[in-house]
Order: sequence, then C-alpha cells, then structure tokens
Amino acid sequence: MAKTIFITGASRGFGKLWAEALLQRGDKVVATARDLSSLDDLVNKYGNNILPLQLDVNDRAADFAAINKAKEHFGSIDVLINNAGYGLFGSIEETTEQEAREQMETNFFGLLWLSQAVLPVMREQGHGHIIQLSSVLGLITLPVLGIYNASKFAVEGLSETLATEVKDFGIKVSLIEPNGFATDWAGASAAQTVAMPEYDAVRAAFQAGLTDEIFGVPEATTDAVLQLIDSDNPPLRLFLGKYAYPWVKQTYEGRTTEWDSWNEVASAAHGK
Repeated sequence: MAKTIFITGASRGFGKLWAEALLQRGDKVVATARDLSSLDDLVNKYGNNILPLQLDVNDRAADFAAINKAKEHFGSIDVLINNAGYGLFGSIEETTEQEAREQMETNFFGLLWLSQAVLPVMREQGHGHIIQLSSVLGLITLPVLGIYNASKFAVEGLSETLATEVKDFGIKVSLIEPNGFATDWAGASAAQTVAMPEYDAVRAAFQAGLTDEIFGVPEATTDAVLQLIDSDNPPLRLFLGKYAYPWVKQTYEGRTTEWDSWNEVASAAHGK
C-alpha cells in the first residue's frame, strides 16, 4: 500500500536518492529543501505524487507550517524522515560559538521541531514512523568531528527516549546510523573551522584513515531504507554499511572492559 513520506534535506545525497526511490514505487513524497529548484527534476517526472516545500529546518514555526501543509495536501503523513543535516569539521578548540550553535540548530533542533510537529498528526491517525538520520558517530567518535559527534549523540538520546514515549500511540521511531558513504557530506555540504596549526597532526591522522574502501555506495542504501519503512516491527537502530556495526561492537567491548575494571570503585560510591 502506498504511503505518504515527509523527507527533509531532499535536494541531494541520501535525501534525494531515497525520495526518488519512494516515488518510483508509487509512494507520495513531501520533499523539502532550501532551494526548491533542486527538486525540479523530481517534480517534472513524478507530478502530483511529490509536494516540494521550501524549508529551513532551523525555523521552528516553518517546520510546523510545513507539516500542516503536507497533512492538508495529502491527508496523512505515514513516515517522517529527518534527513537534513551537515558535518562540521574542526577540532573542538577551533570551533566558534556560532559554528557550534549552527551545527546543533540543524542536526539536533531542526530534527526535534519536526518530530514535535508531526506527533499530533500521527497520534490522530493512530500510526506513524519517525526515522532519524543519525550516524555511526552518534555512538562512537572521531577527532575533528567533535561538535558533529555531539549533535548525533544528542539525536540518539532524544530518539531513544521518544520511542518509549510514543509507542502506545502506534508510533515507531528508528535511527539510521550509516558509516561513511560517498556523498558530498564531507565536500560541498560540509563546514570547516579555521585551522589551528597545533592540530595539524590530528587532522593529518584523520585524513590518512579516509581510504576509498571505507566509503559505501549511496545508491546501495535504498533497499535497506525501503525495508525499514515497510517493516511492521522496525528496529530502533539500523546500521548502514559493512563497517558501522563491527566498529561500534569493538568500541563497546573496550568500554565494557574499562567499566568492569572500575566497577568496584563505582559500586562503593553508592554508599550503601
């Protein structure tokens, strides 16, 4: 059965790929972008099955208005995909207040506002699925991506909590956690701090680890996302790519070892 999907950041990358895959199979798609001309090809090809909306997700009032417009236009919203976001590259010491706030505004607060906006629609329907584009870097970290890591850790905590709050309304929540993919996330879509020479060695080590092999093929993600959308019992977390889960598993095993070694101290701190 065809669904109505609201997807942000549909101008490029994962957002556009997934929007077109959904349209190709007959779903109705509300596609948002800051520049509506980036959606002209989809509008010309799929006509009335796509509703393009200009949206800056940082604007809370505009987020609520966009959800309301989508509901009025198509009558329902079965799935919200919070895809809009970008990466801020730079060490934590280099990061300005404005850069940090802008990263959190888009990656975290924009996602929060849209989640809040769609909940009354989904509660009234008695069903819905909120899909948050997180990252493997919402569970583990890399240097020179500290504020991005923080934004995705925040998305993880928010979404896991939300899942417990809305499950009795028939609303599902899922987090998509990709490893690296060959989109322009680290290119035209990225922001950069002003570099301090003190962190040149850290940056060099980071760059040295960015081999072609670790970046997946974006088009290959489509089937997994469609399966997630169609699942009657979707997972809270879905990794994308062959490196994400092994990397997280290895990191958490190391954390468990450290926690175990300090457990006696931790338990004594309870005081009784």
